[in-house]
Amino acid sequence: MLDLQQYMDIRSKVLALLATPNYHPLRRADIAGKLRLTAAERRDFRRALDEMIEKGEVARVRKDKFVLPETADLVAGKIQLNEKGFAFVVREPASDEPDIFIGEEDTGVAMNGDRVLVRLQRDRRGSRGSDKQAGRVIRILERAHDTIVGTFQKSKLFHIVIPDDPRFMHDVYVKTAGRAVVGDKVVVKLAEWTSRHTSPEGEIIEVLGKADAPGVDILGIIRNHHLPTAFAEQTLEEVDRIPETISLDGRRDLRKEFIVTIDPDDAKDFDDAVNVDELPDGGWRLGVHIADVSHYVRPGMAIDREANARGNSVYLVDRVVPMLPEKLSNNLCSLRPREDRYTVSCFIEFDAGMKTRKVEFARSLIHSRHRLTYKEAFARLESKQDHDELTLELKKMWRLAEKLRRQRFTRGSLDLEFAEVKVRLDKNGKPTHIEKIEYDISHQLVEEFMLAANEAVARFTCERQSPGMFRIHEDPDLGKLKDFRVYAQTFGYKVGDVTHRQELQKLLKTVKGTTEEYAISLALLRSLKRARYAAQPVGHYGLAKKYYTHFTSPIRRYADLVVHRTLLSLLKPAGAEPRNSLEEIGRIAEHCSKTERAADEAEKESVELKKLEYFQQQLLGGKLDDFEAVVCSVKNFGIFVELPESLVQGLVHVSTLEDDFYEYDALREQLVGRRTKRIIRIGDKLKVQVERVDVFKRQIDFHVLPGTSTHRRASK
Repeated sequence: MLDLQQYMDIRSKVLALLATPNYHPLRRADIAGKLRLTAAERRDFRRALDEMIEKGEVARVRKDKFVLPETADLVAGKIQLNEKGFAFVVREPASDEPDIFIGEEDTGVAMNGDRVLVRLQRDRRGSRGSDKQAGRVIRILERAHDTIVGTFQKSKLFHIVIPDDPRFMHDVYVKTAGRAVVGDKVVVKLAEWTSRHTSPEGEIIEVLGKADAPGVDILGIIRNHHLPTAFAEQTLEEVDRIPETISLDGRRDLRKEFIVTIDPDDAKDFDDAVNVDELPDGGWRLGVHIADVSHYVRPGMAIDREANARGNSVYLVDRVVPMLPEKLSNNLCSLRPREDRYTVSCFIEFDAGMKTRKVEFARSLIHSRHRLTYKEAFARLESKQDHDELTLELKKMWRLAEKLRRQRFTRGSLDLEFAEVKVRLDKNGKPTHIEKIEYDISHQLVEEFMLAANEAVARFTCERQSPGMFRIHEDPDLGKLKDFRVYAQTFGYKVGDVTHRQELQKLLKTVKGTTEEYAISLALLRSLKRARYAAQPVGHYGLAKKYYTHFTSPIRRYADLVVHRTLLSLLKPAGAEPRNSLEEIGRIAEHCSKTERAADEAEKESVELKKLEYFQQQLLGGKLDDFEAVVCSVKNFGIFVELPESLVQGLVHVSTLEDDFYEYDALREQLVGRRTKRIIRIGDKLKVQVERVDVFKRQIDFHVLPGTSTHRRASK
């Protein structure tokens, strides 16, 4: 085994040689000769070079010679497959260069998330004439995973597994069924797969149960995303030994303060609590109190290692895969009402003009007066009756939150708040209805206070010039913003230069409350870069903040726990407590960004799966509801519509438009009736019913109800 120092020494020598201006591709032995390595050093060199090839730092070219990847138009990165067949490769290490477009025929045997080596194709560009470089996968550097979840089926000659993931477009052959029977949801371990022109083979390693049995669909998602289902025995034993007694123990005593929590109605863990004081001079004092997870979860503990590995909790449609065991997440760390709890508090004092004049942090002890749901808080905020203390306190909080919100948008923050959709299930996991939860002032109240605390912690960390974990959102790609502008214009809006933040704000304000608001806001979000964790504070574009971090959810995000540890170490004398190095925080940031993406995908997939099941039940029951829909995209084969009440998207195929034969006007992105001259274009409102549900492809088709299409006529 090659130790780290040996590897780094040899790596630096090899990279230096390959980067010299007059270097030409050399074989392995020739490189060793150039480096004047001894016989003993050559053994280490061979192992180091193999590792560098695996990492994509060095590329093997024709005749077994070696070069730096960039000198041979080779790029290493992670591949992100699309269910339509094409893919993008995100460069590693991170670069300002755009992602690389990979056509379907050039993906090879890559699977989603694999680290791959790509050869750039200088004579080709990305899809739809974009400025993205195109490439071809030439090698798999590292498989993300070697298992596939799917449904077991049997043809006349073969046993096959049909993958659940629509991005994996090959059936998997299995030689033996084992305990599996047709219709079972199974996990398959893939054998080596070398050609995309032949289907892969595999072995069934787990039978999850009948595909239509309660909970099996979500268990399939858990397995497909490789989420943990149980905590290690050592972790649970360690948590069992944690005492449940709580004492003041030198903390700031806040138990007499009027502190409350506001959370979703189905929340089990409460990370954050708040209180507000109006000051005699017209100023304000905000208190944000966050569960002190660091008191219980400390570096070196088994629970810390497992929380780090998980990265975050995952909130699926019917269950939670928690980052911390229940004793911590739902009990000791959860800020339950009328119970003493350890917290880390952030106090921010504003003057009458809303300028921050004082920020303070402390370990504290609180006793929450009330646990409010968003619905309960909203009802009190809207109530004309405000005689009771709780309602008066909430309305006082909203007065401060409203000022913070107005100030934030004045400074350039983008209003990208989305309604949430929850699929309500019965006891068997079957969807009963889809509920749209609006982002109202109760949500806004909590958000403004959390944003203020997050910014205060990030600024404090930077002022102390300490390594820290930051939440960053880099500036968007200008080409993507211009594409978004074109899309927004198809709805009939006049859109200025969206590379200027003020124009984006103006557009978002204009579409507020319209049926196309969600489609346009979502399109803008997709044109922006994804927020992530980093060890350098490069700022947050969407929030228009120079300093920002995540401090407010340490029960469910490991990044927040790291932020707590950094903050608390800064409150002590220098050297009193060890701190993470910049390199350590960088590694944790990259890992937490990765687990966050996996969690988002799993959560979204579980919701979409239950939405599909809801509409499928309508078809099977024969009782079809009518739905209001808005056209969000027009193609030559049909129109894509969105149901604003459930945020479901689906296709209306052009063949189902029975009132006329429609032709596609590509220039104006609209369909025009040949006989009636009726037009269907982006932004039109229709009434539809479900036509077909394809669970495997994750697609819903609708048909337009007669007499409900837009009767706009084409001009002659």
